[in-house]
Amino acid sequence: MRPADLFSILNSVDSTNNYAMRKVHAGLAKHGMAWFAHEQTAGKGQRGKTWQTGHRQNIALSIVLYPQGLSLVQSFQLSVAVSLACHRFLSQFAGDDCFIKWPNDIYWRDRKAGGILIENQVQGEEWKFAVAGIGFNVNQESFRQGMKNPVSLHQVTRKMYDTVTLAHQIYEMVLEEVEKIGSVPFAEKLTEYNSKLYGRGRKMKMRHENRVFETEVKEVIENGKLITGSHGENAFEFGSVEWL
Repeated sequence: MRPADLFSILNSVDSTNNYAMRKVHAGLAKHGMAWFAHEQTAGKGQRGKTWQTGHRQNIALSIVLYPQGLSLVQSFQLSVAVSLACHRFLSQFAGDDCFIKWPNDIYWRDRKAGGILIENQVQGEEWKFAVAGIGFNVNQESFRQGMKNPVSLHQVTRKMYDTVTLAHQIYEMVLEEVEKIGSVPFAEKLTEYNSKLYGRGRKMKMRHENRVFETEVKEVIENGKLITGSHGENAFEFGSVEWL
């Protein structure tokens, strides 16, 4: 177990990622420090979206990570490590129907159970720190109208959970996976990631810029691009397409 003072619990905060980044910019953070909040008032997701966190119902957790000597062009390696850890966490409760939806969501079947937002501190060309924000729907039984296909762990298993205990589990799993970077070949981790890729081998509807289309999901390659099309003819940058 890691020192207990690395993991802090907040009652309410605007965003755990904002809180963690403030600590990073103030020089008060180090690898492995984490903040869990019982409530977020302005939680953040990708593409400017918000992340709803019901009071004491869900997990909102941000972990400070030192990027293991990686350069920014290798940043997808960190994303893979965090995604695999979050997939492993959900799978222990929800079984084989769990997937990693490129680039940053964790799915149960066709529904979103969790999300990841990684933000970076860069100095010149040096990647100093990353903050991995992780959200999971845990005990929530209903969601506000307009949210896209959410699901909670409670809805999957019909059980209630202690969110702090689960947050500690995710925390340990993420650090364990991140600390393997450099000791396990990335090609091996990428193969594992692709084996859990949501929609792989299926035709999915997507939007790129103003174009809506159907395409077969093939794989994600080492630079983080999503390859689609029956012959792998399309390559999309990280986060450049919207799944419909």
